Amino acid sequence: MEFRRLGRSGLNISEISYGNWLTHGSQVEEDQATACVHAALDAGISTFDTADVYANTKAESVLGRALAGQRRESLEIFTKVFWPTGPGGPNDKGLGRKHIMESINGSLERLQTDYVDLYQAHRYDKSVPLEETMLAFADVVRSGKALYIGVSEWNADQIARGAALARELNVPFISNQPQYSMLWRVIESQVVPTSEREGISQIVWSPIAQGVLTGKYLPGQPVPQGSRATDETGSKFIQRFLRDEVLTKVQQLKPLADEAGLSLAQLAVAWTLQNPNVASAIIGASRPEQVHENVKAAGVKLDEDLLKKIDDVLEGVVESDPRFTVTP
Repeated sequence: MEFRRLGRSGLNISEISYGNWLTHGSQVEEDQATACVHAALDAGISTFDTADVYANTKAESVLGRALAGQRRESLEIFTKVFWPTGPGGPNDKGLGRKHIMESINGSLERLQTDYVDLYQAHRYDKSVPLEETMLAFADVVRSGKALYIGVSEWNADQIARGAALARELNVPFISNQPQYSMLWRVIESQVVPTSEREGISQIVWSPIAQGVLTGKYLPGQPVPQGSRATDETGSKFIQRFLRDEVLTKVQQLKPLADEAGLSLAQLAVAWTLQNPNVASAIIGASRPEQVHENVKAAGVKLDEDLLKKIDDVLEGVVESDPRFTVTP
C-alpha cells in the first residue's frame, strides 16, 4: 500500500480506502462484512469511509465492531452527515447546527471512537446558511470530535465559499468526496482546479462505476442476479452506465488492461489515482477476494500512451459536464 497527503494537511491516508456504502448493515451479513474489513487491514488499507445514512446508521455500527481492537492511532476513520437518519423528524437531516451536533455524537458512539479523522458534509444544504454549517463543523473540530472537515459532491463555487469561511474560522477543510471514474469525469474542469487552489484533495467514490468497469455487465444481456444493478439504492446510480453503447466500449478496454497486466477493475481504480488531486479511491466489497484484487491498483503508474488509448476507446460515452457534479 502507498499513502498520500490529504489536501494541504499533515494527514496521510492509504491511496486505496475501504467504504461500506450499500454493503454493511444491508447487503452483506456482519461476519462477511467483518471479513472484508480485516482483508482491507491485511492489505495495508488504513483509511475507512462510512456515513450515518448508510443502512440508516447500521453501517457505522458494523464498521465500529469490525475495527474494535485495532490500534486507533493507526487508522483514519471518516464519516458524513446530511441525509435523513433515525425516525426522520424535521431536524433529522441537513446541515443545520442541531443535526450536525447530534449526528457527530451518534456517529462516534456507533463507531466506538472518541473522534473521527475526517467529518464530511455529505451534500451541500441550500436550506441552511453556509455560515451556520461551517461554524458547527468548526466547533466539532474544536471539541476534539473530528480532526479535519471535508465535503462530498460540492461544486466548485460551493467549495470555494466553504474554504473562505474555513479560513476565517481557522478550521482545516481538506477534502471533497465526489464520484469519479473513467466514465464519470465531471469534476475535472472546475472542481479539481478550485480544489487545488484551496488545498483540498479528492477522495473518490465509485472508481469502478458501480461495477460496470469490471466488465461483468454485458451488452444485450440481462444484469447478473445479486449485482449492484438489482439493488434498490445502487441501481439508481448505475442505470446511466447500462447502455449497450457504454457496455460495448467497456469490453473494448479488456485488451488494454491485459497490456498493463491488470484486471479491468484494477485498471479502473488505478486510472483515478493518476489524477494528482486524488488522494484516495474508495473501494467497497461484499467478499474479501474483491478487496485483495482491487488493492493491487495501489502504486500502479499508467503511461501516457495507455491513458490516450483509454480515452480513444471511451470517446463518446464519457460524461464531463460539470453541471452533473451533484449526483441526483
